[in-house]
Amino acid sequence: MSLAAAKKCREPLGAGSEPAVVEAMALVHKLDQAPPPDDAEDEAPLYAARRKIYPQAVSGTFRRIKWAVLVATLGVYYLLPFVRWDRGPNAPSQAVLIDFPNRRFYFFFIEIWPQEVYYLTGLLILAALVLFLMNAVAGRVWCGYLCPQTVWTDLFCAIERIVEGDRREHMLRERGPWTTERVARLGLKHFLWIMVAWWTGGAWVLYFADAPTLVRDLATFQAPFVAYLWIGILTATTYVFAGHMREQVCTYMCPWPRIQAALTDEHALNVTYRYDRGEPRGSFKKNAALRQQGLPAGDCIDCLQCLYVCPTGVDIRDGANLGCIQCGLCIDACDSVMAKIGRPPRLIAYDTDLNIKRRQEGKPPQLRIVRARTVLYSALVAVVGAVMLYALATRTTESISVIHDRNPAFVRLSDGSLRNGYTVRIVNKQLAVREFALDITGISNLAYEFVGVPGSTDGRRIVEVGPDQTREVRVLVTSSKALPHSTEIVFRITDLATGLQAQASDYFRGP
Repeated sequence: MSLAAAKKCREPLGAGSEPAVVEAMALVHKLDQAPPPDDAEDEAPLYAARRKIYPQAVSGTFRRIKWAVLVATLGVYYLLPFVRWDRGPNAPSQAVLIDFPNRRFYFFFIEIWPQEVYYLTGLLILAALVLFLMNAVAGRVWCGYLCPQTVWTDLFCAIERIVEGDRREHMLRERGPWTTERVARLGLKHFLWIMVAWWTGGAWVLYFADAPTLVRDLATFQAPFVAYLWIGILTATTYVFAGHMREQVCTYMCPWPRIQAALTDEHALNVTYRYDRGEPRGSFKKNAALRQQGLPAGDCIDCLQCLYVCPTGVDIRDGANLGCIQCGLCIDACDSVMAKIGRPPRLIAYDTDLNIKRRQEGKPPQLRIVRARTVLYSALVAVVGAVMLYALATRTTESISVIHDRNPAFVRLSDGSLRNGYTVRIVNKQLAVREFALDITGISNLAYEFVGVPGSTDGRRIVEVGPDQTREVRVLVTSSKALPHSTEIVFRITDLATGLQAQASDYFRGP
């Protein structure tokens, strides 16, 4: 077929023209992939012009997995702010809340204070290690199923197919004239996209305030301006990234495809075209005739279905590609074709190039999930997770920290004694008022004065700290005897109700 005939496939076609469309589209695809002529090399752009992609609907195992992940992840994201969790009086009742005004992070029964930022660090390390482990086992499985860009793009594509029709119908409609129906469909599609993007931005801000209250304030225009600002920003970014940029985000903006290439190895499973089975390609009738003659014939009939369903427009048969997010939709498309022509499934599958070479050599394939790389990542995940669980299980509900005065470090009084000043910070992480006895030990004959803290009947200093609060106490420590330049002293608090203790050390400084 000539190029001119191939380009005619862009025009609306009647019934019974499917074979011509398939053949023409195959030729156009090959011409698109062909290198430019020698005289055009100097004028070739740095980046190829974007080809608009029309992902075709497909059904199968991996499509069902993606639907399940989409429903689960978006369900959690949109509904979690409305889940309630009773923490008692004087505490928010939202299960997951990032409380910036009070500098707290609540996650069900866990409450994280600003001093406990190491928990956030541990979560980030754990997330990175899990990502590395996923990559070592099954390549870019994160990109194909769990990445927010993938999930929201999948949702936007589903809306587009519902409104505009599947691939061929959508393409024909866009090449046709502008009609009232086309304008109405286009307007409905973008309206639904904006509604999804708006609720995406709205759901995000609900994690930073009481969700029902903020929803009411937003509806009555009484919410703070910053809430409307962030909803607008996230609405715009979701609409642009998921509705218009789509695969461009994965190809040009995201650094992970480039990073993961350095973290993978030859044993990692990737979505792979099994060319040992598929080549040489040819039409179904041609390959069937070759098999009858005992000549080599592949299972690939060059139907291009794997290309049509790809959300990033990658032909998996060309080998490893930066744009491939390994979502597995091409596997479903190819399996459906293999079922129709009576050939075994999984011409495209999660596999390795090593296994393809082994099959070509007549050896059985190998699946090496357990190897040094995956064992190391699994061990690190287990260690970091165990450390975080232990820290959470043994964390205390009270703490003390001491800050020594920097200037002056000490003061010599008129009687020759030395005085040091300290700021003692006592933290009460419980939701009830607590009384702590504060004592200082480490040097004999010390005299200390608590500024603004009354003494008790037994001579101890009692510091009252409110529920879920921090209190700072000014302490002046005086020593009448000669001391070395720096002598360690210990500040200890004791909960009068439970007897729980916490301590911190610092130094008494002199000349």
